[in-house]
Amino acid sequence: MMCIILCAGYATRLHPLTLDKPKALLEIKGKPIIEYIIERIPKRIEKIFIVSNDKFCNHFIWWLSHKKELMNKVEIINDGITSNENRIGGVMDLWLAIEGGNINDDLLVILGDNLFSFSLNDFVNFFNQHKKTTLGILEMDRDKLKNFGIVKVSENKILEFKEKPENPQSNLISTGIYLFPREDIKKIREYTLTSLNKEGPGYIIKHFLETQEVYAFKFLGNWMDIGTVEEY
Repeated sequence: MMCIILCAGYATRLHPLTLDKPKALLEIKGKPIIEYIIERIPKRIEKIFIVSNDKFCNHFIWWLSHKKELMNKVEIINDGITSNENRIGGVMDLWLAIEGGNINDDLLVILGDNLFSFSLNDFVNFFNQHKKTTLGILEMDRDKLKNFGIVKVSENKILEFKEKPENPQSNLISTGIYLFPREDIKKIREYTLTSLNKEGPGYIIKHFLETQEVYAFKFLGNWMDIGTVEEY
């Protein structure tokens, strides 16, 4: 199993904090967000690919050069994008990492603005029971639901996925943590060739629901999306 952490956004809502530093390298209690994420990744993961944009790629390379314990396990991938205006979207960044890393294995995907307290071991164990695309979900306060992808679930299977709906019909949100079986990597490639939304992997989940089962795993613990200065 491999892992991709998507960190190629420009985090414009966090300006001025992210004008000269990527969001994933912002520090909390003296440690970058990306390190909190890596600490939660199961040891069984063979390789971790971090996707950055061109503006901040050297920041990640410098960070990794000072983490000798990670240098053999982590690889930085530059998506070549120089500004927020010409970004290619999370789906294309995901495929860039799959192709660049020559990945043909089960795949854990994590959005780089996630901050959470729980281990991902149980998530991986759940996935290994059925080997179907799985989305990590969480209960969220009603007043915050509009900011997230909303899912309806029955018996651990996703019935519906909507990105930031005006009138959420569920209090279960996408955490931006996904597991894809190796058999679905080809389908991710096929999705990149469509005219469908490429903004984030959640749109792949929405598309998959039309033709196949997608499972949901409910996390218990602290989680937040570091999206604004106030949240940070």
